[in-house]
Amino acid sequence: MSPFKKKKILVTHNGTFHVDDLFATAALSILNKGNIKIIRTRDKEVISKGDYVYDVSGINDSKLNRFDHHQKGGAGIRENGIPYASFGLVWEAYGEQICGSKEIAKRIDCKIAQPIDSVDNGIVISKPVFQDVFPYSVDAIFLSEIPTWKENNNKIDKIFEKQVKKAVTLLKREIKIAKDDLEGESNIMEVYNSTLDKRIIILDKNYPRYLFQTTLSKMSEPIYLIYPSGHSSVWKIEAIKKSPETMESRKSMPESWRGILGDEKKLREISGVEDIIFCHQNGFLAETISKEGAIKLAEKALLA
Repeated sequence: MSPFKKKKILVTHNGTFHVDDLFATAALSILNKGNIKIIRTRDKEVISKGDYVYDVSGINDSKLNRFDHHQKGGAGIRENGIPYASFGLVWEAYGEQICGSKEIAKRIDCKIAQPIDSVDNGIVISKPVFQDVFPYSVDAIFLSEIPTWKENNNKIDKIFEKQVKKAVTLLKREIKIAKDDLEGESNIMEVYNSTLDKRIIILDKNYPRYLFQTTLSKMSEPIYLIYPSGHSSVWKIEAIKKSPETMESRKSMPESWRGILGDEKKLREISGVEDIIFCHQNGFLAETISKEGAIKLAEKALLA
């Protein structure tokens, strides 16, 4: 067999798996274009022959492709205080190579690796607002296939490999999202920087709400954003949040415009804009038929 086709041996611990070793395996699979063989063991002789060893062995040395964090003293802590687990260690070593971008790798670390590493290290990064109600996390999704106490556990390695494939798909998708988000943020900021009156920002392209809200709410001036609907000829006017961490708008639409359904004539009379067709009952969003109408509506809302 050609050495270029020889599968890389990935070694991690056997038994019940966790999300950090699962995603570390997925990252290494992407790195090696799927040309891998997964071995789950604690046998020292087998471990010594692995091309990559992670979450087992008690060694953390990226030059040797050893990525464990269970040894005394752990494997280091990020600047924000979140310790590294196996996924974070692998991602720190190879994330930029996998993504082709340091910035994209950093975003994946923040969005996926750090939450996974925190759970594996027993670090709490969020607290529930409602008693006994928690987010349905990536841990819950990927560990849901682990047999319950009433089920047979003898196929755990096959289950692990099945979940690795899912994790590969998710990671690739998140990398694509991060790349597109970075480009979108750049486009939004280009419009922001070229706008004279930055209270009203006008985009000629539709972007995901989380993207423009997060980007523009970091700036102090924007009050409203005008943008085309992604699925119709409608134009939207949306109030910008006070900050990326809140849902509260800087300035909602006037109370008198809100929640008038099925009576567009009344809505036009109250707002003074001929082609308004909708205003959300919470006042964060309104719609018009034309771009010109959206601009007029935003200007009126500013003065209201």
